[in-house]
Amino acid sequence: MVPVWNEASTIDAFVRHVRSRLPMAEIVLVDGGSNDGTWQKLQRLADRHRLRLLRSPRGRTRQMNRGAEASRGEVILFLHADSRLPHSCAGAIARLLQEQEICGGCFRLRFPRQELIYRISDSLGNLAVDLFQIALGDHGIFCRRDTFFRIGGFPEVPLMEDADFYRALKRQGRVRQLRDEIETSPRRYEELGRHRTTFFYLLLLALYLLGVSHARLAEWHRRFTERSPARRRLPADAFARA
Repeated sequence: MVPVWNEASTIDAFVRHVRSRLPMAEIVLVDGGSNDGTWQKLQRLADRHRLRLLRSPRGRTRQMNRGAEASRGEVILFLHADSRLPHSCAGAIARLLQEQEICGGCFRLRFPRQELIYRISDSLGNLAVDLFQIALGDHGIFCRRDTFFRIGGFPEVPLMEDADFYRALKRQGRVRQLRDEIETSPRRYEELGRHRTTFFYLLLLALYLLGVSHARLAEWHRRFTERSPARRRLPADAFARA
């Protein structure tokens, strides 16, 4: 299940990648009102790659819940449109969910860049999953379909809905972070400043764990992104390596 918004420059490569990793899966993409031609590109790709296309109001919570409700599989994987799955993803998920007490999990995160700041960012993010049992959406969260509906899907909060969702999964059974690594584009970090963005996101996570309200976190996040001048834009290939 993939929420998308204005991904015209990379959606072709992303769709081909997901279909190569999950050749038999139902792939549901929910567009949140793109205005850059993403929807038209998806329509051209739909038949060839066996896609299910939906539309909803913009917002990851709305889009992910809409896609999950329309899906038919016993397991739902929530994937960002700028992520790349490991080769072994389908088998790894299937093996993990053979254990009936496990209701979901996620992958380990890695940014496809060599700079030290990215090793700090992905390592601390993975450690947070292991220590606090919360995962953000770029880790590729997955769960059993019945568990998704039992907890009511993603909550309608302005930020950190994925962390809330993962915590809700944990209350239904065991969750586990797989050793397999999912890659996520560092384009956001490059645009806003890789060091300041890394430390801001770590601060945001710490404040979330301390119980700061979603509304306040969302407001600080809005101010950070609005006041951060674009430093460097990545090429159309979001996974280009420096």
